[in-house]
Amino acid sequence: MSQDVVSIIVPARNEEANIERVLRSLAVQERVREILVVDDKSEDRTAEILEAMKAEMPLLRVLRIDSLPEGWLGKTYAVSVAAREAAGDWLLFTDADTEHLPGSLSALLERAEREEADLLSLSPGQITPTWWEKAVIPLVYVSLARLYRFEDVSNPRSPAAAANGQYLLIRRAVYERVGGHEAIRNEVLEDVELAKRVKAAGGKVLFLPGAAWVRTRMYGRFGEMWAGWSKNLYLLYGRSLARILEALGELCAVDLLPQFFFIVLLMCLLSGRRSVIVLVGTLASLLVIMVRHARYMRAVTRLGFDSRVAAWRLEGAVILAALLVNSAIAHRLAHHVDWKGRRYSTRG
Repeated sequence: MSQDVVSIIVPARNEEANIERVLRSLAVQERVREILVVDDKSEDRTAEILEAMKAEMPLLRVLRIDSLPEGWLGKTYAVSVAAREAAGDWLLFTDADTEHLPGSLSALLERAEREEADLLSLSPGQITPTWWEKAVIPLVYVSLARLYRFEDVSNPRSPAAAANGQYLLIRRAVYERVGGHEAIRNEVLEDVELAKRVKAAGGKVLFLPGAAWVRTRMYGRFGEMWAGWSKNLYLLYGRSLARILEALGELCAVDLLPQFFFIVLLMCLLSGRRSVIVLVGTLASLLVIMVRHARYMRAVTRLGFDSRVAAWRLEGAVILAALLVNSAIAHRLAHHVDWKGRRYSTRG
């Protein structure tokens, strides 16, 4: 088996809180040829931290972007610059807020080679310390796992294609053959678009739950989460207002209305209105709530979450409904999204 074949590419824009952790987790991985960090005009201590770490990490190379060319998004340009400099047979694109568990790269690279995959991507384990992260993040990922089923994406006979830019391992030859990030320079969901191009070209994609190998805390503040999912959700639902409305209808019918009816009917019982209809309605709504909760617990556990996050499902449903509406407004009416200090047009 060949060694030192992977070039790891990490885009970093104002990542002083994360960059040291991700680099230390990458430095202990096997089969790494180089680690390329692209400092995308950071205004915090990211550059200072990177400079200090270069002395102790011989595989680390730091590239800096001073301007963003017309027609590019920040992340796509950053990773494309690094990809042109990379020397590995495989490219691993990963985000600065990830943490890679020991042995993860060699295990996943071995699996990709064994199964002759051209692109392997993970849905990493999500760290959710706050109530709003426990409420929203698991519910979003359960919803996405239904939209982009791991089995379908990994099935060469299925047209379904998806990837997660937090961990995207791709053969360099395939990356170049499909045009790399230059071909998707203005795509907000560059990871999904790259997977689509690989599959359309006849390549094999593996998409896996990744909590056993990589973990991340996506958002440290509620405002960041709001902006991030507002940017992505409309696109993840296929730019389809009908699918957004369907998701909103399901959240109301399955998550919110049963809770509402249960509370109203329970109050009726407690106030002395003990008719058969009220009693049956109360029991029926309670049964729906319990079944939904059990199914949600199984779904979040499969994705690597602690089953206890299911307790925040109702709050998550309310916030996710608001996010779906806001994402649709941003893309269809405002025609722009904001992310990391930049405004991107959604026209086109």
